[in-house]
Amino acid sequence: QVHVVESGGGLKQPGGSLRLSCEASGSISNVLWMAWYRQAPGRQRDFVASITSTGWANYDDSVKGRFTISKDNAKNTVYLQMNSLKPEDTAVYYCNARTIRDNWGQGTQVTVSS
Repeated sequence: QVHVVESGGGLKQPGGSLRLSCEASGSISNVLWMAWYRQAPGRQRDFVASITSTGWANYDDSVKGRFTISKDNAKNTVYLQMNSLKPEDTAVYYCNARTIRDNWGQGTQVTVSS
């Protein structure tokens, strides 16, 4: 139905910035909203940010003021701009395109370390 592919992960020092991308394909018109989640080793997958089809965004408290979610409808792509990175941001970041079900990407690794 809908497939998503994340990209843009990498290694950054604390205080650095990184932009993740999530490109969707398939039945795009069925997507209600898209979201970013993250999962650190030994922890559950946690919500990070979401954006609706009309552009309304929500954020977890842990990233408010530092991360920004946005989308480019022409490119069927959602972005996560991550600023002021902290070591605790280290995780695999997953994109989810919500239709009548969750559609998960493969994840992209973000490592924040000095």
